[in-house]
Amino acid sequence: MKRRTVLSAAAAAAAATLAGTAAAQAYPSKPMKIFVPFAAGSGADSSSRFYGEQLAKLFGQTLTVENKPGGSGVVAVQAVRQVPGDGHTILMGSNSPAVVNAITIKNLPYDPFKDLRPLYGLAISPVAFAVKADSPYKTIADVVAAAKKDGKPLQLGNYSAGYQLVAAWLGTASGLPVTHIPYKGGAQMLTDVIGGALDVGVIDFTGTIELMKGGKLRVLAITSPQRDPGFPAIPTMKESGFADFETAVWSAFFVRADTPDDVVDKLATAIEKIMNSDAGKAYHASLPSQPMRMGPKALGEFQRREYERFRRVADAAGIKPE
Repeated sequence: MKRRTVLSAAAAAAAATLAGTAAAQAYPSKPMKIFVPFAAGSGADSSSRFYGEQLAKLFGQTLTVENKPGGSGVVAVQAVRQVPGDGHTILMGSNSPAVVNAITIKNLPYDPFKDLRPLYGLAISPVAFAVKADSPYKTIADVVAAAKKDGKPLQLGNYSAGYQLVAAWLGTASGLPVTHIPYKGGAQMLTDVIGGALDVGVIDFTGTIELMKGGKLRVLAITSPQRDPGFPAIPTMKESGFADFETAVWSAFFVRADTPDDVVDKLATAIEKIMNSDAGKAYHASLPSQPMRMGPKALGEFQRREYERFRRVADAAGIKPE
């Protein structure tokens, strides 16, 4: 009986392997979709449409991109969870739905680690601390020193929960309280920075580049591990005296967690092929961000590190989910 049980288990495993292989060979077998948790015209929307067009050509299947904004990505994630985990529906993920929501949203209706499976990282850029071009602050140390001298909290603008966590991180790292100045969007915040109504804004570095080139903005530091090759004069936060202060703004594809391994591998390989193609290289060269180039395993490890970093920041700053 024991031998029959072992043989039955082995047969079941072999059948599962054959079924997965057959699924991968047949994949894709029907029209595909990419759900984007942001409005049309956003950077993530643009990337989804580029990769969607290329995947459609590569696989010979129709692929549509659907914008499902709302709830910091919750609406799009829930839409993905309601379809079969067969790889025909892809989520354009980012910091918010894949990491930040699990820390800042109370009773989040999904678990980004149990319900989503990392597929491939697309684009990445650091977070920047920006001031107006003629600000008296030349470094992050200047901002911290001024707040300590005046006995006031750091006044930091942000426009999402992720940037609020980065701002809170500067507070815990410098030992200063932070007054968060919330905005509905980065453009409005930078308008106030340039106009002098706000001293420091926390923003995606890519959103500052044209304003820096136009002489309207100065970036004090960025959160990448190395300096940006296009702006080598801008120091990192680590170089500015804040050890381990490293994070990024990023976009990546995810699928349902129960998507078969072989399907995930086939889809990830296709995305990597597109990124390395002439069209992919030209597309990424047109972006202010850098190619992320992370497959499923590396992306999953990166996602977990980002979560653990922000979990520590939230705990230290006393930030509770709302």
